[in-house]
Amino acid sequence: MLKVIFSISICFMVGFNLVPKKKSPNVIIILADDVGYGDLGCHGNTIIKTPNIDALSSKSYRFSNFHVGTTCSPTRAMLMTGKNNNSTGVWHTVNGREILNKDEKILPQYFKEAGYITGIFGKWHLGDNYPFRPEDRGFDEVLVHGGGGVGQTPDYWGNDYFADTYFRKGKPEKFSEYCDDVWFAEAIKFIKNSKDKPFLCYIPSNLAHEPYHVAPEYSALYAKNKNVVSPEFYGMITKMDENIGKLMSFLKSSGMDKNTIVVFLSDNGTSAGGQFDNDGFVTAGYNALMRGKKSSVYEGGHRVPFFIQMPALEYKNKQNNTLVSGTDLLPTLLDLCNIKHANSYEGVSLVPLMKGGNIKERTLVVDTQRGEYLRKNQPFAVMTQRWRMVNGNELYDVQIDPEQRKNVAALYKDSLSMLQSYYEKWWNIASEQKAEYQRVIIGSKVQAEVCLTSHDLHVEKGLPAWNQEMIKKEMGENGFWAVEFDKKGSYEFELRRFPRESGLNIPAKYTGINLKIDDKTYTKKIESDASQVNFSLNINKGYSSIRAELIDTTGKTKEASYVYVKKRKVAVD
Repeated sequence: MLKVIFSISICFMVGFNLVPKKKSPNVIIILADDVGYGDLGCHGNTIIKTPNIDALSSKSYRFSNFHVGTTCSPTRAMLMTGKNNNSTGVWHTVNGREILNKDEKILPQYFKEAGYITGIFGKWHLGDNYPFRPEDRGFDEVLVHGGGGVGQTPDYWGNDYFADTYFRKGKPEKFSEYCDDVWFAEAIKFIKNSKDKPFLCYIPSNLAHEPYHVAPEYSALYAKNKNVVSPEFYGMITKMDENIGKLMSFLKSSGMDKNTIVVFLSDNGTSAGGQFDNDGFVTAGYNALMRGKKSSVYEGGHRVPFFIQMPALEYKNKQNNTLVSGTDLLPTLLDLCNIKHANSYEGVSLVPLMKGGNIKERTLVVDTQRGEYLRKNQPFAVMTQRWRMVNGNELYDVQIDPEQRKNVAALYKDSLSMLQSYYEKWWNIASEQKAEYQRVIIGSKVQAEVCLTSHDLHVEKGLPAWNQEMIKKEMGENGFWAVEFDKKGSYEFELRRFPRESGLNIPAKYTGINLKIDDKTYTKKIESDASQVNFSLNINKGYSSIRAELIDTTGKTKEASYVYVKKRKVAVD
């Protein structure tokens, strides 16, 4: 009898050990670019065709009072870190102020530590050189365009959305398809190859960011409608919707939909979904009863779509109007995937709301800096569930005035004062990195050659009062790149007006070129029909500033838009 019991016990234990552990849920994040809350059919737009996004919305938990930054990079920093973007070093989209502080732990790193395979396909816009690239920050598979948009200076020369060259882990790769088709096709390929492990798939599409390029059959859907401001803009959204439909069909046909969380959101308000007067009110088009568009601190600039489709039906067909933030995405996904972690972010998990509970009511702040240095009292909004204080002297009750037409600051002075005080406290924390630069590292084994572009030049006309003298000295006439040389040694500098792949020469009107490393200036003549000018210099390890200037026949200077730098194996005499 004892032998039988022992045998049964052994069989039970063996059988138990053979039961496969439940796989962690997969995660797909689809981030639209410049698509506002009102640019979707599911939000009341009767013109635009977004059937697949609408279907996703109907099967998702929807947050209808979700706020992000007013422009691209600030929102991306917020989503990746769970923190207010200003405190991460990101408050602009150019001038090196779109580069995310290397010390911030970001979303893919949390997931990678938990055993996930991670991939990004589309627009990164948080740094194009080491240590700021997506492949440096937790993404296993990377395919992105450069800078903040296809065709911008850091992007591959000649890209125009059609049959472009993108960067796979820093190396250029040619494609024959439309940009958005590439992102989604590569994402699906990544998902197929990740079946044995849970995956985090981030698809930050560049649609519908300008330039508004799309195949004619998509813009033709709207070309004859007088209520459509930009048929191309709407056409790009419909094109992205088509690709989302393909992705969702793939998930369903493969059975992966049963264990995959799908998130859809946008990075800021609409860029071309309507015409607006000087006060931000819609005069043509549709903006879901909101004032303002991209870059505005009125509601239409930062209130965006946010859906989470869950494998479990318990979260289906729900909508919540609680004030929530882009900082909440990271903690929410970590919570949904049961990833244990130290809390190093400002956002909160929204899972309690999804389960029918509540979260503590919060006050949130969004601002639009758009400058080299953080400045207090740039356009900003302080938000509560009821109130929106704009620029410190306007107050709107959005529960009864969603379009923010009636300023009631004079009627609710106590509420205005409370929100003004909150802004002061917030600013002291959010502005802590105002004097810091996010420095590209040169000479590292991780990235053998760095390409500095004018996209990341620190350039400023109106300097902040707190340190003007120092900044003027460092900035120079044409700006500078903030860098860190990883090692002492000999470095090769290749200065160009156009990138290598363009095949173009430096224009003939430029006859000389300056390379300035900190306080030292090196000058060379530009030979006729030259495409580049090279310098070989011995450089010490540490922080430095680099300036590169083309000199024309009148003596005027202009920045050299591209500087390639690598460490030489042999020192310069």
